[in-house]
Amino acid sequence: MIANSVLAHVTANAIVLFARLLTAVRAIWDGVEPIPSKRVYFANHTSNGDFVLIWAVLPPYMRRRTRPVAGSDYWLTSKLKTFIGCEVFNAVLIDRNPETRTDDPVTQMAEALDSGSSLILFPEGTRNMSDASLLPFKSGLYHLAQQRTDVDLIPVWIENLNRVMPKGEILPIPLICTVRFGEALRLETNENKDAFLDRTHAALLALKESGDAP
Repeated sequence: MIANSVLAHVTANAIVLFARLLTAVRAIWDGVEPIPSKRVYFANHTSNGDFVLIWAVLPPYMRRRTRPVAGSDYWLTSKLKTFIGCEVFNAVLIDRNPETRTDDPVTQMAEALDSGSSLILFPEGTRNMSDASLLPFKSGLYHLAQQRTDVDLIPVWIENLNRVMPKGEILPIPLICTVRFGEALRLETNENKDAFLDRTHAALLALKESGDAP
């Protein structure tokens, strides 16, 4: 058990170092500070490395308590992936197939927050391979915000990682990346699902545009 924990710690540090060397990533905290409170970081999704980059730019004291939300159908398919997903990232693994799942994904995320963790999730629900800047959001973020109204929701825009790790390529391309954290949001009183998803979607796009501005 101790050996497993040490290996996970070493692997985590190696992943962070590799991500930083490959992308020279910088974090921009725009309207929010890096403080160790429970949060849900919701981000655009264009690469398999998205949550790794967010995780890598968090200060160590925050990284240790921040868990990505990811599909069990991917992370439980081999011993190596299981070790990385469970031991290194301590991911909240959800079954994305409604027909086979036995646990409610929103309940899983809420329980992780209750344990003191922060979360990284991608409300588009799938990797964006379209020409649109951002796909419509699935309802999970809204239902989680309903269940935990006291938790800050932090929009995060990841810039350039889709060019570092383009789909279908084996080797990554070194490029400078930016992870921009925006002002915290919460579900407003009597705000319905569509209004909430529109507002959070717009907040993420606004964060992108603020980074594009000269």
